Amino acid sequence: MTETTFPSRQYSDDVAVIEQDDKTILLIGTAHISQHSADLVEEIIAREHPDTVCIELDEKRFTALSQPQRWENLNLKQIIRKKQLSTLLVNLVLSSYQKKLGGQLGIQPGTELLTAARAAEKLDIPVELCDRDVRVTLRRAWKATSFYRKGYLMATLLASLFDNTKMDEEKLTELRKKDVLSEMMNEIGEALPAAKHVLIDERDIYMAEKIKTAAGKRIVAVVGAGHMEGIVRVIPQDNSDRMAEIDTIPPISKGWKIAGWSIPAIILLSIAAIGFRHGAGEAGANALYWILANGIPSAIGAMIAFAHPATIISAFAAAPITSLTPVIGAGYVCAFVQVMTQPPKVKEFESVSTDMSTLRGWWQNRLLRVFLVFFMTGLGSSIGTWVGGYRIVTNLFT
Repeated sequence: MTETTFPSRQYSDDVAVIEQDDKTILLIGTAHISQHSADLVEEIIAREHPDTVCIELDEKRFTALSQPQRWENLNLKQIIRKKQLSTLLVNLVLSSYQKKLGGQLGIQPGTELLTAARAAEKLDIPVELCDRDVRVTLRRAWKATSFYRKGYLMATLLASLFDNTKMDEEKLTELRKKDVLSEMMNEIGEALPAAKHVLIDERDIYMAEKIKTAAGKRIVAVVGAGHMEGIVRVIPQDNSDRMAEIDTIPPISKGWKIAGWSIPAIILLSIAAIGFRHGAGEAGANALYWILANGIPSAIGAMIAFAHPATIISAFAAAPITSLTPVIGAGYVCAFVQVMTQPPKVKEFESVSTDMSTLRGWWQNRLLRVFLVFFMTGLGSSIGTWVGGYRIVTNLFT
């Protein structure tokens, strides 16, 4: 039996009281950039003294908020090895978007979530991180988005970086009352329903289940206002059997695996067939064309990114090889070499949110230059694969 009331006692409409079986859950909907939300959270935790405080964070986002010097421990080489550069970039984009608004609103994003954790700590109340791992969320959203819509998603995120519109006081007052990040996600969701389902709906279910299973009889849960309605709607439902599925990164389909290996197979078999029909000299000429067609565009991409000379050489050498295997791309190889030869400084990690909002900043900041190297060399290698592949397959039939 579930009963929901708005508001709780003397609290505002930002608070819902949910009676779920033998638990009482006080669900607080906050704006992630709002001093009012931070004050409200601290007041309710102190007054209610719940058994557990749940907050809309996963372990990585909590660490990012609670440890300002986290950049010193960020292992970029390990991130590249695990092929998580794209995930890191999206996290930085979203963080930059919120930080930019926070600068105008006079409060840092996520302050109310950190306030909730600290208020609970002072009263020796356990804290439960109830949000899904951000890496799982982003990978599932990317997987759910069609190939043609992925470009729109990236364009939307990048556009948020370079939007330097100054807001008037009326707009700022409105934003103080909203969960800004969820508002952005909702806008994306209108154009990308599949991504919205992952970014918002699945997380509503995930957080509702985590809140229901938190220890104790009286729970305070702090979530973004954009999730409040969804959590209230799904919390009476038993979705425990869905948790494993929505907390898993979908595997690459067999079709994509076959496609990934078919291109290098076609190239290698074509060169072998050319050698069989026209001799080893002709096969060697086509192999050389493949090397140049891949190596030159990838090296040019590295030069456009102002990469280290060793990275440029690596781009030329790696692209012809990595194009023949879907296991690793030239972008990851070159990004790794760039980090080894020109590692970002701590101050560049700290200024990345500001630097990424300008074109100049992407080339001046060494961390952002790693991303430029990753994308530019990968793009060059992709161009070379299609140009070289087309030429070799054409030569097979001449």
